[in-house]
Amino acid sequence: MGFAEQRFNVNLSILFTELPLLERPAAAAAAGFTAVELWWPWIDSPTPEQSELDALKQAIEDAGVQLTGLNFYAGQLPGPDRGALSVPGEESERFRANIDVAADFAASLGCTALNALYGNRVEGVDPAEQDALALENLVLAARAADRIGAILLIEALNEPESPRYPLVSAPAAVGIVDKVNEATGLGNARFLMDLYHLSMNGEDLPAVIEQYTAKTGHVQIADNPGRGAPGTGTLPLEELLDQLTKAGYEGWVGLEYKPGDRPSTEAFGWLPAEHRAAR
Repeated sequence: MGFAEQRFNVNLSILFTELPLLERPAAAAAAGFTAVELWWPWIDSPTPEQSELDALKQAIEDAGVQLTGLNFYAGQLPGPDRGALSVPGEESERFRANIDVAADFAASLGCTALNALYGNRVEGVDPAEQDALALENLVLAARAADRIGAILLIEALNEPESPRYPLVSAPAAVGIVDKVNEATGLGNARFLMDLYHLSMNGEDLPAVIEQYTAKTGHVQIADNPGRGAPGTGTLPLEELLDQLTKAGYEGWVGLEYKPGDRPSTEAFGWLPAEHRAAR
């Protein structure tokens, strides 16, 4: 099977960042892709002006690409933050203010996957308090996602790069998925399986795929080491994606890698142009 059998989308928050945000959808389309995903683009504002939302919506529509995934507000990302929903006080309030804004924006573009990054541990705060707050906020996010016919994604990051993030294994993230589904009864919380992060944690990727594909709502890839394009590291990404397909995964595969010291347009040589448009 191989890469040719996958449905890829381009993450416009890590690729094409040499361009202004509103030019990135067209750049992805020019490179041959028909689907994109985004971290929350306004890192300083969970509730941007409607004109800013409208401008991004128009840029995506004009480019003729489908928005297939969007993060809720997650603080300074990239940067020191790893989400806001488990951080007491202002950050939790900013996350809550963002929930309906993000959901409505996603709905306006037919996007049906919303990713909620858990947030770092805070010194001096009881982890149990953070986890209780996180569950409250994830329940609200799951209900908002359900309102627009979307799934809620919960992601494991990697401990070397995110040492204060508590979900640094597939079992940890899937455990939160299960708690959210139990709390809401909606069943729309799903695991975001990022093969780069899991490999950085030293996890057995074939075993993770075997055990958790049924609970997976989205997959992201980058090679390791380096978080570059497939082929720049040592991960057998083609084989792993084949295994996912055989295990029944039919969703999107997000290209969430760094282009390196070159324009993003030159970072797709591993994927022939005829296989970039989603089927």
